[in-house]
Amino acid sequence: MADRTAYSAGTLGLAIKRLQVRHQRALESRLAPLGLTLAQWDALRHLHAHPDASLHDLAVLTFQTDQSMGTLATRMVARGLVERVTGPGRAVRHRITPTGERLRVDVQREVDDVLATSLAALDDADRARLGALLAQLLGPDMPSPIRSHPSAEA
Repeated sequence: MADRTAYSAGTLGLAIKRLQVRHQRALESRLAPLGLTLAQWDALRHLHAHPDASLHDLAVLTFQTDQSMGTLATRMVARGLVERVTGPGRAVRHRITPTGERLRVDVQREVDDVLATSLAALDDADRARLGALLAQLLGPDMPSPIRSHPSAEA
């Protein structure tokens, strides 16, 4: 018989946050030896999926302010991970460099491993239910299954 325990909104919200923090800490420890922060990986991931993104677009995609994304992009340009490209008018676009792409692919393996370990207790049916529930809660903000699958972006 299925567990019918009722969870309060606060309990569920805290559990979601705890899982997010667990993922963040595990990923940060895996990325540090590769010389990359979680924010930098996220920017590389989104630049791979959205070449020529503007600074504002990247800020929105990575849940950062325009100012913090500007600082991050400047550091990534200095490291040779990202390049700035002149766009139409005064627009400045960003592209991932070959060095940034190689690092993104290497880091993606670490990310896949952390998330697979974290979700290992869930079988395919559990994952489908969890995905459906998250889609219900997030609505149009929920990434599509194909887009969100890391190997689809490699």
